[in-house]
Amino acid sequence: MCPAMNEAAQHPKMRTRNVSVAYGGSPAVVDVSLDVAPCEVLALVGPSGCGKSTFLRTLNRMNDEVDGARITGSVWLESDDLYGLDVDPVEVRRRVGMVFQRPNPFPKSIFDNVAFGLRVAGVRERRTLAERVERALRQSGLWDEVKDRLTAPALALSGGQQQRLCVARALAVEPEVLLMDEPASALDPVATARLEDLIAELRSSLTLVVVTHNLQQAARISQTTAFFSRGRLVEMGATREMFTRPRERETEDYLTGRFG
Repeated sequence: MCPAMNEAAQHPKMRTRNVSVAYGGSPAVVDVSLDVAPCEVLALVGPSGCGKSTFLRTLNRMNDEVDGARITGSVWLESDDLYGLDVDPVEVRRRVGMVFQRPNPFPKSIFDNVAFGLRVAGVRERRTLAERVERALRQSGLWDEVKDRLTAPALALSGGQQQRLCVARALAVEPEVLLMDEPASALDPVATARLEDLIAELRSSLTLVVVTHNLQQAARISQTTAFFSRGRLVEMGATREMFTRPRERETEDYLTGRFG
């Protein structure tokens, strides 16, 4: 659950210091330092190719899987250095879950999709699995729609349902932070609205970092916004202030549509 607001202000849930990422020697993210408060939605915005998705993937070590990627700097989850020598990247990804741009359910049943991470973690007791799957599906707002067909193929669900199923799959292992990389870009307006409502509900117990190309969506869902350009963090602040009184001219130009 969320700490009290004064406590939250003093203790970031995540923090990065001087994070840089290069692919084959070409810089994609340059010297990014920021804090993410507990139980808030941080929106990462900026033009295509500005490094926001690459930065997002540093937060749970997904860039480790990219050939030729070189990551420097530090990423902390509370007091834990996520890039420490003795840290297991699999455990990092349990604590910092991720939902991708396009729904990517496995070719399995609805139940088996949500239970997948639990089984990988060694949960085998059928009752425990059933309880955790139901809890995750309820959290994702999908339970009432699928409770009578848990053995049906996940790929038979609509696009919006598939994305909420992917959220449930991430939630089942009880992460502390949830990363979302343009999670609504492949959804219709109705499914997008449901996903945004879900993000608002999850904030009561989770910290979320969301990459979005949709500025109106960033304004609706986030408490804090970070603007990236050419791999650098240009400006970060309270969303309402960023959208009405940005400090940097480059931020203003982007938010008002002069470029990007």
